[in-house]
Amino acid sequence: MARNYKPEKIHKIIFKLSGEILAGKKGFGIDIETVNELTDEIIAIKKLGYSIGIVIGGGNFFRGASEVGDILDRFVADNIGMLATIQNALILSGFLNKKNYSTEIYSAIQVDKVAKYYTPKRAKTSFNEGKICLFCAGTGNPFFTTDTAAVLRAIELDADIVFKGTKVDGVFTADPVKNKKAEFINDVTYDEVLAKKLEVMDMTSFSLARDYNMPIKVFNITKKGNLKEAILHKEIGTFVHG
Repeated sequence: MARNYKPEKIHKIIFKLSGEILAGKKGFGIDIETVNELTDEIIAIKKLGYSIGIVIGGGNFFRGASEVGDILDRFVADNIGMLATIQNALILSGFLNKKNYSTEIYSAIQVDKVAKYYTPKRAKTSFNEGKICLFCAGTGNPFFTTDTAAVLRAIELDADIVFKGTKVDGVFTADPVKNKKAEFINDVTYDEVLAKKLEVMDMTSFSLARDYNMPIKVFNITKKGNLKEAILHKEIGTFVHG
């Protein structure tokens, strides 16, 4: 899909979702209405025939970059953050199961009672069985973000693209929350992101995406129905490519 966004070429997607999205306007924990709407959107995509993998963050429960995280050693704070992502995966899985959609939770750390230990082979089997896969605990290592985990899983599992859901419409020339004159960018290359110092993902995840030519689409997940729109329409969100 390099250079041109072609929805018809997309079959398997990795959806990167921050934990904060699950909190809705509450800012912490779980907002039931938000999770209900989100899982309905995921199901709508599944009904279209897509294979779906979801990499979930944990910021609605705990962030390493926080008052507590600043006191703790970084690896301890990151381990706590990994546990928070497992909680979110269980919640999303539970909501999807209640709506009669089969899921499989894969964790990058061993928590056998609640999730399978992740390997690409196991996850590919679940995709082939038609399950929605939830990937938690990041990469299983401290110092790496869930953005990096999303790109890594996409590469390992031969996904076509990474969709990153955010609270803004995509990539801008500056932070649109802080700068009202920031301009929206619909289409951009990896090299342009680097040259213009645009904030797409953290540099480790972005470098990995660039090295393996994994396309990314950044879009506003807070707009109802936007996940489907971002997949089907070029003009929704920002397409980042080689």
